[in-house]
Amino acid sequence: MIDYIAVFITFFAVIDPIGTVPVFIAVTDKYDQKTKRRVALLATIVSAFVLLFFMVGGELLLNALSIPLPAFQISGGIVLFLFALNMIFGDSKPDEEIKLLQNSHRETAIFPLAVPSIASPGAMLAAVLLTKNSVYTILEQLQTALVMLSVLLLAYVLMLLAGFINKLVGTSGASVISRVMGLILTSVATTNILAGLGEYYKFLPS
Repeated sequence: MIDYIAVFITFFAVIDPIGTVPVFIAVTDKYDQKTKRRVALLATIVSAFVLLFFMVGGELLLNALSIPLPAFQISGGIVLFLFALNMIFGDSKPDEEIKLLQNSHRETAIFPLAVPSIASPGAMLAAVLLTKNSVYTILEQLQTALVMLSVLLLAYVLMLLAGFINKLVGTSGASVISRVMGLILTSVATTNILAGLGEYYKFLPS
């Protein structure tokens, strides 16, 4: 039985729907409302396909490369931890990705909105770690996928309400929330590292 709240919080932290709002505003600044809605929908669909791919094929890819899941869980936890530290001490998600947009000059729904803003590297790693075949049944993996999709749906709704949210919290408010999510993510990452170490030592000869 999966912990729906824990899974939801994990995906909320790594996807960061609130932190995506300033990125969406920057991407769609010159678009009309109809185009903004299309961009939000396309970005959400692309992000869903990317994360579902990692849920379905991530572990198979690891097996093909002969990488044990405990090793990936440890390395994934480390990457998540570094990702979280960057959210806390570095540029916040909105600041970092708006800069990326300014540097690339690509005002599209795919980049940087879908990837790496919504389907972030942390979200891809979480998608694999939370659907391990050796730990979770197919039904539990399906439930995890539905929870992930609910977070993406929330991100889509927030993008549709981006104008109102921007007036309500502003870019600074989104940055604060992003840093709080980073703090939560450090705990999730540490848990993954410890769990991975525990699984790894089980395979060592006594």
